[in-house]
Amino acid sequence: MQSVGNWALIRLVQQKWQRRHTLVTMCFAAVFVCYIDRVNISVAVLAMQESLRWSETVKGLVLSSFFLGYLIFQIPSGYLANRFGGRRVLGSAVWWWSLCTVLTPAAALWSLPALIAIRIAMGLGEAAMFPSAYSLFSRAVPQAERTRSVSLLMSGIPLGTLFGLSAAGWIVSRYDWPAVFYIFGGLGVVWAVLWFALTDEDPVNPTQSHATAIPWKRLLDKPAVWALIVNHFCSNWTLYLLLAWLPSYFRNALHLSITSAGLFSAAPWLTMLVMINVAAWIADALIRRGVSLTAVRKIMQVAGLMGSAAFLFLAKDATDPTSALVLMCGALGALALTWSGFMPNHLDIAPRYAGVLMGITNTAGTIPGMVGVAVTGWLVDTSGTYASAFMLAAAVSVFGALVWLAFGTGKRVLE
Repeated sequence: MQSVGNWALIRLVQQKWQRRHTLVTMCFAAVFVCYIDRVNISVAVLAMQESLRWSETVKGLVLSSFFLGYLIFQIPSGYLANRFGGRRVLGSAVWWWSLCTVLTPAAALWSLPALIAIRIAMGLGEAAMFPSAYSLFSRAVPQAERTRSVSLLMSGIPLGTLFGLSAAGWIVSRYDWPAVFYIFGGLGVVWAVLWFALTDEDPVNPTQSHATAIPWKRLLDKPAVWALIVNHFCSNWTLYLLLAWLPSYFRNALHLSITSAGLFSAAPWLTMLVMINVAAWIADALIRRGVSLTAVRKIMQVAGLMGSAAFLFLAKDATDPTSALVLMCGALGALALTWSGFMPNHLDIAPRYAGVLMGITNTAGTIPGMVGVAVTGWLVDTSGTYASAFMLAAAVSVFGALVWLAFGTGKRVLE
């Protein structure tokens, strides 16, 4: 009788935990790995700058070079995921960017051009992360679970950033900066092995063929698509500003140690992690109560952008670490609301081509990683403060909110 009971329990667990849940969980883990590999240099660069004698402008160039590769491979990776399957593309991409992470110290010690080249190559690999995941979600995740699945996927960004900033500061202080890249790159290799062992291409429709014809003109004719493009750009301006420069802000503007700068930089990402899931719960609750999908997407997006703009505007006058920390927590906590706004909207308006659409909008969303991060370095060098960088980010957020109010929608615009 006990064996019968155990078998029934196993069957119940299997029913509750479907294969698509493994897929979604592993995609979340991939985002976690993606962001610990992406942000580790934000802390390590403080020690690299001191040992290699870089200016703030050179440091900005190093930090922004990643985004050149990330930018140019967004749309191709969406096409490849649509053509060959997100599982194969994502697994290969993680192998690639993990190798580039491990090779970063050797490149840095060789020459600045070599470091910039390896960072661009790493960006090529990480470009496949979200287009591949959205391609998989459009096929494997039922519509009723998509907002929560996207929220879980996006939770990997602040969690990976939180872990990366905290751990990188400790590793640098204990083992020196090259160890950060060796340890974090190794984690990506472990993930890739598990990915191919545990996941299926399409747990819901394993025999469904991949779409090959992409209606590029029809996609780009839709105002809702352009609202997504603009808002991905505007939302990511603040995201990448803080992702790349928060440790330097706490270190140089507020005079904290490297270890303390890493810890202070982690707290806003913890706030964002909490608020991503709070926002998803609020969005789902509103939808269950009969609020239209369009209204929900607009409420979350506009509140997120306007809220983050307000906190950044106040941050320009912060003079002590505690008040600065509170304001940075507010900026990223508010920005988290947008991930229940524009982020799941790809699956709302064009689910069949969500991976390609993510590649298109994330191309625009990557430009702030190049332009915004580099411009911030220039503004800090020329003004001596972060005030102008924060005010610029606030203005970009307000513009995005106005565009979303005018053109954003939750209705399907392309079958």
